[in-house]
Amino acid sequence: MAVDRDHVLRSAAALLTRKSTATMDEVARAAGISRATLHRHFAGRDALVRALEALGIEECEAALDAARLDDGPAREALRRFVTEIESAAGLLAFLYTENQLFEGEAQNEGWSRIDARIAALFRRGQTSGEFRIDLTPAWLTEALYGLMASGAWAVAEGRLAPKDFTYMIVELLLGGALRREEP
Repeated sequence: MAVDRDHVLRSAAALLTRKSTATMDEVARAAGISRATLHRHFAGRDALVRALEALGIEECEAALDAARLDDGPAREALRRFVTEIESAAGLLAFLYTENQLFEGEAQNEGWSRIDARIAALFRRGQTSGEFRIDLTPAWLTEALYGLMASGAWAVAEGRLAPKDFTYMIVELLLGGALRREEP
């Protein structure tokens, strides 16, 4: 019987987003395969995490494409992106904590492409007067990643309703935490 690699990866992603310390045995059980079969596809945890990284990059790039970042106001493009990435946010939150993916000079070029596209969105919003210019696009990009990871964890733990994911992230990022004076 052929093993569907995509099914194994998505099963691993679903498990690891809930339990980042899951063992390879637990990943195999979640995918409905033996540990030996899992190891034939992924030599160890590092190989599995690298494959999940590729899946995360693919999901993120698909969400960026679907969000049409160059269409309309930058704030609406940002909202569309956060909405589009919501289904992969748990996987991205898991990857966000995997230090081996970001150590040294060998960072996956996919992350650099994603960083550049998101930073370009923030730069466009600054140029159009929508976003603050005292915060760099690189910092706004990092802040967005942190909020998306936190939002994914909060949804997974039941502290945030899934329907509020996009609203909470976009509103905090764009509006900050300062209370606005009523007119």
